[in-house]
Amino acid sequence: MIPKLRTVKTMPGFALDAVFQNGEERVYAVSRLFDEIPEFKAFSSVPGLFEQASVDPTGHAVVWNDELDLASEEIYINGSK
Repeated sequence: MIPKLRTVKTMPGFALDAVFQNGEERVYAVSRLFDEIPEFKAFSSVPGLFEQASVDPTGHAVVWNDELDLASEEIYINGSK
């Protein structure tokens, strides 16, 4: 079972530093998704958008707005420790 997200911080180069409720931490390069998910390219063209990242109330995703989110499972499995 994937633990819920506790906190998320943005880092240079469109990376996230995510801490899960079990205390584990992952760094996830969101930029790797720019070619797979075209909507994520907005982070490089809309100033300040990426820095608006927050944990959704359920702890199951990082959200930016109504159109952009990233599942905690993706971060936990594919992020680096």
